[in-house]
Amino acid sequence: MNDVEHDPFQEQKLQKLQQIICLIPVVGWIPAIWTVSRHQGSRQELSASRASIRLTLVWAIAYSLLWFASLQASETLTLRLLYFNGLLTSGYVLVSLGFMFRVWQRKN
Repeated sequence: MNDVEHDPFQEQKLQKLQQIICLIPVVGWIPAIWTVSRHQGSRQELSASRASIRLTLVWAIAYSLLWFASLQASETLTLRLLYFNGLLTSGYVLVSLGFMFRVWQRKN
């Protein structure tokens, strides 16, 4: 008999993997929306999906506003806005990685 068939933790591993996939920066919102729209999955999966969607939405709006503002600003202000945009994106990636690490450690 195969050990995978009798592994009682296999489903937990799959749920963790699904949560981590939903938290991938920039592209994780796609499987997250799929998970939320189906209304299927554990409470933790739905919570991670909603957090991913919110985080990505806030980042995308802030990124777009800063980028469009930099197009209309003077050269000095443009550099500052684009620098802040880079910091914002770095923060977004670090927060996403932090969430992924918490899921990997089985924390809420």
